[in-house]
Amino acid sequence: MQTRTIAGQKSWAFKTKEIGAALTMQGGHLGPVLFKLGRRWINPFDLAPWAQEKLPAGLPPLLHSMRGDFFCMPFGANDTAWRGEKHPPHGETTNSTWKHESSSATSHHFSLQTKVRRGRVDKFVELVPGQTAVYQRHVISGMSGPMPLGHHAILRVEAKGGARISTSAFRFGQVMPTPFEDPAKGGYSCLKVGARFTALNRVPRADGGMADLSIYPAREGFEDLVLMASDEKLPWAWTALTVPGERYVWFALKDPRVLRSSVFWISNGGRHYAPWNGRHRHAIGLEEVTANFAYGLADSAKPNALNKRGVPTTLALSPRKPTVVNYIMAVAEIPSGFDIVKSITPQRDGTGVVLTSKSGKKVSAAVNVPFLFLTK
Repeated sequence: MQTRTIAGQKSWAFKTKEIGAALTMQGGHLGPVLFKLGRRWINPFDLAPWAQEKLPAGLPPLLHSMRGDFFCMPFGANDTAWRGEKHPPHGETTNSTWKHESSSATSHHFSLQTKVRRGRVDKFVELVPGQTAVYQRHVISGMSGPMPLGHHAILRVEAKGGARISTSAFRFGQVMPTPFEDPAKGGYSCLKVGARFTALNRVPRADGGMADLSIYPAREGFEDLVLMASDEKLPWAWTALTVPGERYVWFALKDPRVLRSSVFWISNGGRHYAPWNGRHRHAIGLEEVTANFAYGLADSAKPNALNKRGVPTTLALSPRKPTVVNYIMAVAEIPSGFDIVKSITPQRDGTGVVLTSKSGKKVSAAVNVPFLFLTK
């Protein structure tokens, strides 16, 4: 498969009648991804506004490629080394050069040989004809030890009326326990550091008020990060972003026993240092992870407030058995009056899922849910 330059990055492109997608060679970022709904195409994902600019020296490759969704390992900043391992932000999987292995009519296989913790990661991206769903499987082999990891989907919301965000039931939520941004360096946050919450629509702000994280865009000029501990007793967990003004819903499905938490990175112009310069706005990371917020390997591997509460913050990798991480992203067209997703349940015939809104409207989507539980 040949590469071509797409939005400043050498990328592999592949498609079905319903989806057009690209994967960057540097960092394996999946984007842009366009979905066909009826006669129109939508692109729900973010693309860094500096994608085709020459950036200052010293920035990680991650920031050059940043778009769509990318697989992070170790997930987080990784500012602190762990047992001699010093990983780049969000790991080699989002910064290093991937190799194309093979492609078929529906599946595309890429690989990466890691160097900081030696091993191999195989990335499989599958598009099923007739579906507006993207299936990703990452197979981690040859490594041992604890590892935080996860998917880092970033969406952009520019539609009039904005979007509504919801998730499956979670055990608890918390704002990042240390300041996410530093005003002395040109970064600003709105939410109360370390505040806990039980519902997205009532999250404490630093000024004493309450923020509603189910509505976006909001809180212009701020960057914030929150984590929700998923309910591992659910058959699967989900996160959904509904855009009534453009009549579609984006949703992601995961196995909550593999990806234990959901992280929201709310990026709305709160970073005034390079390359952000206050211009990354109306973007939100809806990220499915097993990690200690966004701190990285060292803080996730040691005892911390989350794993003390029974929320694992790493997966245990073993060279004797590959670790498999499966993830589904999909979109569906919604009818007038479909406001915010209340539930995602299996269709009775097993061919997909039914999304039900708080207003009582329903929409079906063809999705192969058993994919989430593949172990090879």
